[in-house]
Amino acid sequence: MNNQIKVGIVGYGNLGRGVVSAIQQNTDMKLVGIFTRRSPESISMNQADLNMQHISEVEKYKNEIDVMILCGGSATDLPEQGPKFAKMFNTVDSYDTHAKIPEYFDSVNKAARESGKTSIISVGWDPGLFSINRLMSEAILPKGETYTFWGNGVSQGHSDAIRRIEGVKGAVQYTVPINEAVDRVRSGENPELSTAEKHLRVCYVVSEEGYDQEEIEKEIKTMPNYFAEYKTEVNFITEEELAEKHSSLPHGGFVIRGGESGGENKQIIEFSLKLESNPEFTSSVLVAYARAAHRLNKEGQAGAKSVLEVPPVYLSPKTAAELRRDLL
Repeated sequence: MNNQIKVGIVGYGNLGRGVVSAIQQNTDMKLVGIFTRRSPESISMNQADLNMQHISEVEKYKNEIDVMILCGGSATDLPEQGPKFAKMFNTVDSYDTHAKIPEYFDSVNKAARESGKTSIISVGWDPGLFSINRLMSEAILPKGETYTFWGNGVSQGHSDAIRRIEGVKGAVQYTVPINEAVDRVRSGENPELSTAEKHLRVCYVVSEEGYDQEEIEKEIKTMPNYFAEYKTEVNFITEEELAEKHSSLPHGGFVIRGGESGGENKQIIEFSLKLESNPEFTSSVLVAYARAAHRLNKEGQAGAKSVLEVPPVYLSPKTAAELRRDLL
């Protein structure tokens, strides 16, 4: 197809590999190149025809890529890469440090406005699809409470944050909803729940030889924006056990709005996801929003946007007329 959207990828970890697969399911898109900080020759790929380039080569592709999908982590990669790449490309990313999203938005928005590019930030399922459902349910039921539960599943962002601690060789973190809290919300009780009453964070960590495990555990449990606000359990295991028992990446969760209408009739709105592969699903959301970023930029809408500001029609390869016919 001559009018295919030309896509680039920065980063080739779990998310980057998922984006490759997602692009292959969308016939209106074409993968132009993958850009990595590692030596391209050192990376094993399932497909021999992928164009793997060192990240230093990226500027050569400024006129060849319609949208760049940024697949780095939120802890250290995206705060630098988001504004940097918004100066050269339309971008989509999955920045997920909720407390710092306004600050991140401002930095990307400034770069994208100056370059005339369009950047959609914090794309995925939370932030992302869950954010949209929180907005919709609160607008529909203004009298009520919204609750978000994550899990059971592996949080990539939290696992990545643990792995960046000095002395950590490998780690995975599971977010586990507390069933009693979920049941109270689904009943329409609308309870006041503290952070610790809603979720348990369970960490499995492989430490480097010679490092104090008590110090590592303390650093995990006191990490702001990730663990400090939660009840956190840290388990130290062997590298073999991590590979054998904790290599898959399931996840999911639900957004529940308990509200009232009219004469105090209880109304419950719930949106849920059950995912066998968190990175592959997140990648699929990123690719849909890459289509939106391309379309918005063609209309001259420069600057940063969140998923809350992107009309759903921009996500689909179908025309608005086709969507009205098929989905209304």
